[in-house]
Amino acid sequence: MADPETDDGTLNRKRAALAVLPFLALGVGNVVLILGWGLDGIWGFLLLPPVLFICVLAWIAFRTGFVNDRTGDVRGTETDAEP
Repeated sequence: MADPETDDGTLNRKRAALAVLPFLALGVGNVVLILGWGLDGIWGFLLLPPVLFICVLAWIAFRTGFVNDRTGDVRGTETDAEP
């Protein structure tokens, strides 16, 4: 995880927003397409909350570095302890 003293957090928020933006655009585009087909507006209200919820979870995961912690070195950080 990034060191909080050396990282001001703006880069992580920007990277998180850039990573989540395509998924948010696809979800909102899907809602617009469904409403454009002439379906009831209730379908838009039914589909939009899950899309927003998943995008917020993904943004939090990218912003806090949770994703980087899980995709890093699988051996851990104790490489100096090897003989």
